[in-house]
Amino acid sequence: MHLDQLRLEGTCSFGTVPPGTRWWHGRPVQFTQRRTLAEEHHWRASQPTSVPGWSAPASGTGHVGPAQLAPVYRALRKAFEDSKNEPGAADFYYGEMEMRRHDHFGTTRAERGLLHGYWLLSGYGLRASRALGWLAAAMLVTIMLLMGFGLPKDSPKQEATGTVPPGGGKVTFEIDKADPQNPTGDSFSGEHFEKALNVTLNSVVFRSSGQDLTTAGTYIEMASRVTEPVLLGLAVLAVRNRVKR
Repeated sequence: MHLDQLRLEGTCSFGTVPPGTRWWHGRPVQFTQRRTLAEEHHWRASQPTSVPGWSAPASGTGHVGPAQLAPVYRALRKAFEDSKNEPGAADFYYGEMEMRRHDHFGTTRAERGLLHGYWLLSGYGLRASRALGWLAAAMLVTIMLLMGFGLPKDSPKQEATGTVPPGGGKVTFEIDKADPQNPTGDSFSGEHFEKALNVTLNSVVFRSSGQDLTTAGTYIEMASRVTEPVLLGLAVLAVRNRVKR
């Protein structure tokens, strides 16, 4: 078909996702606006689990599925990218990824699982608000876990111990620090919140806060230093993909 060789200039009309808020299984759903193909509308309208609002095909008209629509979206994306219209290509990239995620024939189960996670976390690197929402939720969970289990009861203090030889002479000191003790009593105090917030903010930028932590707190910090920078990176990627030229 050579759709990737098309040059679309000026105002080109495409379908859009259902506008406004839709109710699906008792909960509100609102789509981020993007350009779509009419065939995607027809395919989604034919699915029993689809959100209401997609346009159904005319009576007796056949429709194609994700396996056929993915290469069409890919070709249109390439056409926009070749014309240096990266923001315009973003909608077709989203459509391509959506079709691959729903393709049960040309996409393996493992690949569909990865695509589903990519969609859920950041809308394929195009929905910054989704990635920032997950980042805020992850930070809140980290703070709560650190306040409940990660911060010790008291900050361990260094102790110096030494022995003076009976006849005098050189004194050797040994510097040691007690192991952090698990928190007891009221862990959700303002002081604990400040410390937990400091650890969490440092984890977002992949830094160690240097704060004394319990064993559980050490593992919580390690997990947050892996997940939270990834979510921040996805949010930055989403903004870049929408504004780059």
